[in-house]
Amino acid sequence: MTTSKAPAKPRAPRKTSAEAKPSTKPAIKAAAKSSTEPAKASAKPRSSRVVKEKAAVKPIATQAPANIAAAPAARSRSASRSATATVDRKNAPISEFTLANIRHDTRVSSDFLIYELTRSELADRRGIPNNFPTDSELRAAIHLAREVLQPIRDKFGSFTPNSVFRGHPLERALKNKPASWLSTSQHSRGEACDIEIVGMSTLALAEWARDNLTFDQIICECYDPAKGPNSGWVHISLKAPGTGENRRQLLSYIVDNGKMVYVPGLRATAMA
Repeated sequence: MTTSKAPAKPRAPRKTSAEAKPSTKPAIKAAAKSSTEPAKASAKPRSSRVVKEKAAVKPIATQAPANIAAAPAARSRSASRSATATVDRKNAPISEFTLANIRHDTRVSSDFLIYELTRSELADRRGIPNNFPTDSELRAAIHLAREVLQPIRDKFGSFTPNSVFRGHPLERALKNKPASWLSTSQHSRGEACDIEIVGMSTLALAEWARDNLTFDQIICECYDPAKGPNSGWVHISLKAPGTGENRRQLLSYIVDNGKMVYVPGLRATAMA
C-alpha cells in the first residue's frame, strides 16, 4: 500500500550574505575612527606641552649673556675695594710721616692703624675733633705704637688702647678746664697711652711693662684690688725721638685716706 507524501514546501529564496547580515565594517570603521579621534585630540595637548616646555627653557639660555655682562661689574667692585685697602707703612721711617701723606687707615705697626691713635669715646660723644695738629704729635704717636703698644699686643693679644693722643680741646673736656687752659700731659704730645688688658691684673700689666719695655713713665692708675684685678688702667709714656732721655719713672695713682694721690713705685696701697 502506497502512502501519498505531502508536497514539499517550497524553499524560501536564499538570502545573499549582504542581505542576511548587515555589514559591520562601517560600524567598525566608525568605532575605530571615533576611538582614534580622542587619541589625536589628547596628542595635541602633549604637543602643546612640549612647546611650552621648550618655551620655558629659552629664558635659561638667555641668562648666560646676562651673567657675562655682570662680570665686569664684579671686577669693578673688587678693584674699588683694593683701591681703598689699608696702606701698609709699618716699616717706613717715622721721619717720612706727615699729615699730608697719612690716611686714617694707614698701618703704622704690625697691628695698629693710625686712627687707633686718635680715637676717643669722650670725643665721639661730645663731638670734639681730636686730630694731630702737627707732624710732631703724629710721629710721636707712631713711635709709641711701635715701641709700646705693639710689644704688648705681641705678648697678650688683641686690645684697643683707651686713649693715646688727646688734643687740648679733649683734655679740657676730660679734666673740666676752661677754654684758655693748655694741658701739659704727654697725651697732648702724642707720647702717652692708657691701656688695660681684659682678664689681666692692672698691677701685673704695669709690672710687665716695667720689665720689658723702654718707657719714660709708667703709672698704675686707679687700681683697687677690692674692685677686682682688672680695675683701673696703666699709663705708659715714651718720649719722641730726639726730645731727650726717658726718665723710667714708676708711680701709682691710688686712694690714700679717702683721696687720690700719686705715690712712688707700682703698688695697690699707699703704704709701702
